[in-house]
Amino acid sequence: MLTSDLLHALYARRLRRQITAGPLPAHVGLIMDGNRRWARQKGMSNPSLGHKYGAEHIEHVLSWCEGLGIKHVTVFLCSTENLQRRGDEEVAFLLRVIEQMVTDRLDRPDARWQVHVAGLLDMLPDTTARVLKNAVEATRECATGFHLTLAIGYGGRQEVIDALRELLHERAEAGQSMLELAATLTADDIARHLYTAGQPDPDLVIRTSGEQRMSNFLLWQSAYSELYFCEAYWPAFREIDFLRALRSFGARQRRFGGG
Repeated sequence: MLTSDLLHALYARRLRRQITAGPLPAHVGLIMDGNRRWARQKGMSNPSLGHKYGAEHIEHVLSWCEGLGIKHVTVFLCSTENLQRRGDEEVAFLLRVIEQMVTDRLDRPDARWQVHVAGLLDMLPDTTARVLKNAVEATRECATGFHLTLAIGYGGRQEVIDALRELLHERAEAGQSMLELAATLTADDIARHLYTAGQPDPDLVIRTSGEQRMSNFLLWQSAYSELYFCEAYWPAFREIDFLRALRSFGARQRRFGGG
């Protein structure tokens, strides 16, 4: 075990040297997939316990980002589809886990990450919504420059619909006709009304568990993001897996368009 730990540490150090020599993403999006499958693999009687270990693991990943100076992280905690299609017992357990994680690890006077929320809080129980709002308020004055966005009750398509709805209301109240709006509409007009307005788009989106799809995550914002798919389940996602994703990002020639 000692030899394995030593080799792991040496390899991680080598990876850090490699990635710091090239460009790093300013904003990383994380689709944290595979919690329940990891729990089953571990022989746990209740697969939902994987959500607990997955939530606790967020703190580790944030510390890796801090060490590398990655200032923006968005984590996909719970989609609108999860809330609507999963069993009531699983959803209730997941939301309790999220509440506990936010209260214990993010809503603190010495917080190093300013918390933002992306999603429909109206879809959440009052207790969950209140915990999230408290964390946003408690970290509002955080001056470290690190920003953590929790995507919960979130769906990328719904976000665009909501942004367009707000834009239409805004322009109607200003007396602009729909024909005038259609003639002048730009991408920036819509972006200003997204849940993530004012934050940079993700440079890199990482998904764990081997699944290779976006699952309605940051569809607008990730138009030009680099994508990285990792086989490890989220609770087993190691620092060297993260560093490999960053190494892959640094080796790519980014193209903001076709061709």
